Amino acid sequence: MTSVLLAESSTTRRRAISAVLSGAGFSVHALSSFEEVHAFLERMPRSSSEIGAVAVGWPDYGEPKADEIFDMLTRDAFEHLPVLVLADSNSPGAVNWMMKRPRVALLNWGDYNEAGEALNKLLRPSRRESHDSDGTDPTGLRVLLVDDSATVRLAFQKLLSKQGYQVEIASSVEEARKKIVELTFDIVVTDYFMPNENGPELIRTIKSTPALRSTICAVITGTYSDQVINDSLASGAIECMFKSESKELFLARLHSLARMVIDRKAVDAERRRLEGILASVGDGVYGVDRTGIIQFVNPAAVDLLGYASAPDLVGFSAYEKFHHAFENGAPMPRTACFLSQCYQNGSQVPNWQTLFITAARRPIPVECTVFPMNVDGVRQGSVIAFRDVSARRVLEEELRWQASHDSLTKLNNRAFFESQLEQEVTRLKRTDQTSLLLFIDVDRFKYINDTAGHSAGDQLLIEVSARLKSRLRQSDHLARMGGDEYAIILRNVTSSDIDSIADEFRRALTGTSFVYAGKSYRITVSIGVARMDRLTESPAEAMANADIACYIAKNGGRNQTHVFSPESDERAAMDKELGWSSRLEEAIRSDGFVLSYQPIVPLSDFASQPVSGQRLEPYFEVLLRLRDTHGQLLAPDAFLPTAERFGMMQEIDRWVIHNAFKALREINRQGRRVRLSINLSAQSLINPATAGFVTDKLVEFDVDGRQVVFEITESRAVSNLEAARSLIGHLRTLGCQFALDDFGVGFSTFSHLKHLDVDYLKIDGSFIQGLLEDKIDQAVVKAITGIAHSVGKRTIAEFVDRPQILPLLRECQVDYLQGYFIGEPQVGLERALPFAQQEAGNTEPPIKLAAM
Repeated sequence: MTSVLLAESSTTRRRAISAVLSGAGFSVHALSSFEEVHAFLERMPRSSSEIGAVAVGWPDYGEPKADEIFDMLTRDAFEHLPVLVLADSNSPGAVNWMMKRPRVALLNWGDYNEAGEALNKLLRPSRRESHDSDGTDPTGLRVLLVDDSATVRLAFQKLLSKQGYQVEIASSVEEARKKIVELTFDIVVTDYFMPNENGPELIRTIKSTPALRSTICAVITGTYSDQVINDSLASGAIECMFKSESKELFLARLHSLARMVIDRKAVDAERRRLEGILASVGDGVYGVDRTGIIQFVNPAAVDLLGYASAPDLVGFSAYEKFHHAFENGAPMPRTACFLSQCYQNGSQVPNWQTLFITAARRPIPVECTVFPMNVDGVRQGSVIAFRDVSARRVLEEELRWQASHDSLTKLNNRAFFESQLEQEVTRLKRTDQTSLLLFIDVDRFKYINDTAGHSAGDQLLIEVSARLKSRLRQSDHLARMGGDEYAIILRNVTSSDIDSIADEFRRALTGTSFVYAGKSYRITVSIGVARMDRLTESPAEAMANADIACYIAKNGGRNQTHVFSPESDERAAMDKELGWSSRLEEAIRSDGFVLSYQPIVPLSDFASQPVSGQRLEPYFEVLLRLRDTHGQLLAPDAFLPTAERFGMMQEIDRWVIHNAFKALREINRQGRRVRLSINLSAQSLINPATAGFVTDKLVEFDVDGRQVVFEITESRAVSNLEAARSLIGHLRTLGCQFALDDFGVGFSTFSHLKHLDVDYLKIDGSFIQGLLEDKIDQAVVKAITGIAHSVGKRTIAEFVDRPQILPLLRECQVDYLQGYFIGEPQVGLERALPFAQQEAGNTEPPIKLAAM
């Protein structure tokens, strides 16, 4: 059994490839880091254990020790080992390294199941290694023997056939010409003196025919004459042999010709292999000499640059053809061209972004990786791999936009607005000007949203946004803060006009009814106003004042504007905060909270026809509600901000965990299995006691940890990275899983996957809501699911509120669905369970049960 050294840092990929190789009959010695591999190879020549082959995952750029390891594998001590390189598509570095070493194969990770077959091919000895000591295996070589003597023809045909040659015979030059048209020959041996035409005439015919020019030709004669030899060699013959010499000498001469054929075929095969590799690489690849003259180019590069074929580029200057302009399109002097300097200096450069000009004079942004090209230790030029990053730049720009905007209304979002507010407060400290901060709350939004549907609610928000935007000046800032709340910064206003300016916005919103589906709705808003000047301490103070003013406006009967006054409103602010904190303390003591459960359904189960086979256990997100004095349920947006400010979130999280686990126990006792997803706050995340509390509750209620998924928001996890990793590591040992909520909003969001070992990514609802109308949102969701699946994670689409979204979500390969179309939150797990089971396999709108 051949032992294979496997080097791959990804646990998922290492386990997968180990299973494939073991199944193919190999003994696998798997290592997870390149440091371990380096140490193993260092002692391997002196080790008693024998490694028969190496399988290695091509690393990301900058992997420690990787370069040293791949350099070691090209040394004489390891050159005998077959090496299988597994790489993601478009890995030009792997292709470049393969050119430096024999007995190596490249396999795409997508084809990892073929790893066993690929290694077996590498381990299979070649004919040259297994043949006679002279290294020549003539088996399969086709020889044409031309002689007018039947006796000579048959004798040499028999001799050569015994050696494994495939021999055809001809009795004249004319007959031989017909044969070389009908068949392909590796070697032609012809008698010199022949009737009608001598043998050299046949050789001249062969050498003048382009398709036959590479055929090895020799003359055999019974006459030793300088003229015969000279004429034979002048016609293009490689060898002149004599019929009188021993058969051993004749065979030695012919074997020498056979070696030439075999070597040429090996060179041709290697050339075709390299051309095939270059042709299969999705990136453009071209090679230049030290002066920048193009030596070769692959089909992808020809296509990306817009040329008809490789000859349009080979032999020309790369600078003059396509990289003679700056990124802004201005002409670039050759002396300022970074790539030209790389060619000349032999630099190795990863991920260099620049501009290429196509044959149609169209600029395309590209990312290049430059490798020095060395032949026998001498630098001959450079190999450049490049890709068109136009789509990526558009996506990056859209991600930047998404990070600062609300996808529904297209207004700036809270994060961007807070940065603008900070700048405004700083600016005012240097001036005597006055600015206003307005908080605007749509009074009847929840009523419209609940009675007319979410589409009506969305349309109302879009219309309110348009009306507000129409009132702004160039210097003002407007943002949707979340839900039905907006904020505006009005710069440089006159103090005497504060009341009238603010109330103009209210009148603009309430002057015209909102019409949807033929029904008219009267819209009213409550506006809180905070005055800002050089005495304003901080953005937080301004926002708190505007928030209190809006609170007073709503409590005063709504549809009014209130300007914050420090003298009269501080008591109201205190009453608001203290009132909420008292209510929350009472809710914790007397179980005044309520748990609702919203189903999370596999997309594969949510089909027009029920999916056969065993269904997965029902899966719900646990949602917290607070019951008010009138028995109505309040959403967490109404009370969680106060809980966070008063440090009460940990107590609330513990209440949720206790009661959710208690509900799980009751379901388990009935012989049913359910999974619950529970949100954790930042306060619980950073508290080391959280892990112990969860452990105790799992034991108390006899709950299997595999039934629990904890959700942490991306922003909380990243700002408390070490605490998050510690909690995840501890609870994973109990079987608990983790989901990263609101995923995709941050620009650097994908990098977080390296540091957080989560099982699910909950794609931020803003991307899902815009899926039908926005191609960029579709691209973002596809990118998230693609990356998630590549690292073994599953995705959940939030805010699925329309059936029209389902085909797009299938196309994006999302795993799970959650939203009001899938199922509304239901109070009590017993009540929610049949509701979730009803929804799978149904594409009709969900049945609305009694009010929660």
